[in-house]
This record gives sequence, C-alpha cells and structure tokens, in this order.
Amino acid sequence: MTIPSVLRTTDKIGYGLGDMASALVWQTATLFLAYFYTDVFGLPAAIMGTMFLVVRVIDAFVDPCIGALVDRTQTRHGRFRPWLLWFAIPFGVSCLITFYVPDVGATAKIIYACVTYAILSFIYSAINVPYCAMPGALTMDPHERHSLQSWRFGLSFIGGLVVTVIALPLVSHLGGGNDQKGYFYAMSMMGLLGIVLFFGCFFMTRERFTPRNDTSGSLLSDLKLLAANSQWRIVFLFNILLLTAVVTRGSATMYYVKYVLQRPEMVFTFIVSGMLAALAGALLSARLLGKFDRVRAYQWTIITFVVFAALIFIIPPSQVWLIFGLNIVFSFIQNLTTPLQWTMFSDVVDYEEHRSGRRLDGLVFSTALFAIKFGLALGGAVVGWVLGAVDYAPNQALQSPTVLTTINALFTLIPCLLFICMVLLLTRYKLNSQLADTIAQQLMRKRDISKSATEPQASPDFSNTGVSR
Repeated sequence: MTIPSVLRTTDKIGYGLGDMASALVWQTATLFLAYFYTDVFGLPAAIMGTMFLVVRVIDAFVDPCIGALVDRTQTRHGRFRPWLLWFAIPFGVSCLITFYVPDVGATAKIIYACVTYAILSFIYSAINVPYCAMPGALTMDPHERHSLQSWRFGLSFIGGLVVTVIALPLVSHLGGGNDQKGYFYAMSMMGLLGIVLFFGCFFMTRERFTPRNDTSGSLLSDLKLLAANSQWRIVFLFNILLLTAVVTRGSATMYYVKYVLQRPEMVFTFIVSGMLAALAGALLSARLLGKFDRVRAYQWTIITFVVFAALIFIIPPSQVWLIFGLNIVFSFIQNLTTPLQWTMFSDVVDYEEHRSGRRLDGLVFSTALFAIKFGLALGGAVVGWVLGAVDYAPNQALQSPTVLTTINALFTLIPCLLFICMVLLLTRYKLNSQLADTIAQQLMRKRDISKSATEPQASPDFSNTGVSR
C-alpha cells in the first residue's frame, strides 16, 4: 500500500529554507562568536566560557518545555508553522542585538552580552524545535520524509557555506576597518535574510497531517513515556555519539591542516571543499540510499566512511593531495546519512503514537536538539582534554611527535571509534524501513477512519509490528 502523502518539490524547497535560515546563525556562532566576544566585544575569555556553559545548561531545560508547548499548539495554520510566523522577526532581531557592542562600562557590557546571548539561544530553540518537528505533519510517508530531509540539509549546507565564504569579507567591507560596526552590519544583513527565509518556509509549506490537540498529559508524564520507549532511547544516545564524533573531528580540522599537514594556507580550502562534498551528499541521500533499508544502509555507510578516515590516519602527511581527496570522499559519504539521522526521529514519533496513543513531535525533536547540544559540548571538551593531556603548545610551529599523532587521531581514529559504537547501537534499532512504513500506513488508516466515522472506532491492531517497548 502506498501512503498518499507525496510532496511537491516546492514543498521540499520551502521546508529547506527554514534550515538555511538557521544555518546563517548556527554557522556564524560556530565559527565566529567566541572570537567576536573576546577580540571585538572585549569580553574576558573566562566569562565568555562560563556564559556559554550556563546558557547551554539552562537551554537544555528550556527545549523540552518548548517541545511540550508545541505539542499543545492548535491554530488555523497548524501546530508547527505558526511558530515560524511568531518568531521569525524576533530571530532576526536577536542576531542583530547579539552582535552589537554597546558603549557602556565593563560590568554593563558583561550583563548585556549574557542577556543577548541567552535571548539568541532561547529564540533559536523556540523556532527550531517546531521547525525540526514539522516533517510528520507535512507527510506520513517515511520515504518522502527522507527526501524532505535531503532538501533540508542541502539548503542548510548552502546557508552555512554562504556564512563561511562571505561573512568575514562582509565584516571588513561594511565596517571599513571597524570590526564592531562590521560585525553589527553584517549580522543585521544575515538576520534580515533569516527573517525572509523563515517567512518563505511558512508560506511554502502546509501541514497535512496535524493530529487532534491533546492536552491530557503533563510534560513529566510525556517524558516518562519517552523514557519507556526503547527506540527513543537508542536514537537519543545515537545522536549524542554522532555529534560528539562530528564535533571532535571538526574541531581538530584546523589543528590537523596546520600542524600535521603543515599547510596552514590550505585551511579555508580544506574546510570549504569538505562542505561542498557534504552538500552533495545531503542532496543525493534519498536518491542513493532511498531504495535500501534505512537502518542497514546507515550501518554500511558508516562502515564505509570509517574506512576512509582510517586511511587518512595511516597515509604520510606529505601526501597532501591524496589526503585532501580522501577527506572530500569522507565528507560526501558521511553526509549521505544526515537526512537519515532526522528521519529516525520522525519514525520514533510515529512509533510512540502507535505505542501509547500520544503523538509527541515537539517533545521528541526537542530531545533531539538536547542530544545535539550535549554532543557539541562533549565534542569540544574532548579535543581540549586530549590536547591538554599531551601538552599541546599553541602557535608552536614544530609540535612533538606525540602531539602530532594525537591531533591525527582526533581527526580520524577517535571519531571512528564513536562511529563504530553507532553501528553497534543500530543493531538494536528495530524501526527499519518495512516496519516504519507499516506503522505509518496503520496510523494513516486510523486517521482516515476517525475522520469518516460517526462514532468512535476501534484502534488498529499493532500487536504484530515486532517492536518491544
């Protein structure tokens, strides 16, 4: 049976515009925010680090609350899209105020930085939790969701690439030598573009399958439901491992190119070529992997790019162009799996609805963002801890052999160990393509029956789906 929820290309592009908007801020924060706070804003490094940690901890508790509110939202525009409409302009404004340097005293500047960074983080969550949870309302077809995520991450990588390539030249051009003005004007433009893209996402998408609004459960009871869901536990841990591996490798990239390859002039080219390969991988994911079972395809794809990472470790650093090429192949193959990562969360939402009768799109995707943020923090910490353990000396052209081997391992072997753990974890994940399709079809039939019936109908029988709780 074919699930009648095929999306048009315009639907997929419209959805992808939302993550392109988010990438403008995400990539900027990843690449430039720490530098901006210390070298442009004038914030002491220790205070900046503490601010990042405290806001992230608070943010971790805010995300599930936003998810619970999303699950209880009911408007004429649907459950998820209204949040894009409500928070698009605050999103753009938060970008602007975060990169503004007020002419006040030192204490007031610290307070301003803490408040505006917290606002940026919370509004980012308020618009991204419902955005990430939207696919289940756009289509019930797991294969269409895979295609939808391919478009999403393709456009997201384009947004990130735009920031990587033009942000600093834009700061220099608009600031005319004044970095404070340059960052403010550049981020004002990024914020304005983000607003336009989120509005585009709102107007180009339509929620077709928003379920009945159900406020019978509390946030605590819904969290208990998820905790009892074996497939959610696997996906949650899977994403922590994934982001820890990705961030560890990403954070080690500049060290690897600068010290192991001894080609600091190639850092920009090395990163951008990897991003272009990642863009191609995300866009081609549904086309190349869509015909196979998603779980098996995910496992074999991980094993494949782990082999390429291991080859990079053992190849002599003098073989720069061979390593360059292998990194491009690695980035392409690794990002074939990115749309699958998010499709898994939609499958878990369907499974929870079948398991308990509660459809918790907002809460499930808020926990996804929590796992990602935790992995980001842990990945950055791993690099710091490991380099500290081998007495890494910053800006020293000639590092010791131990340090060089460690940096090489951070870029290759240590992430590979985490990737292998993900492969093993997937052996316990039961929501393969066949089962996910079956559950989605049964949920569709249940909704069709409930719409057409004049009195309550019996729930479909899920007793033979084969997934343990």
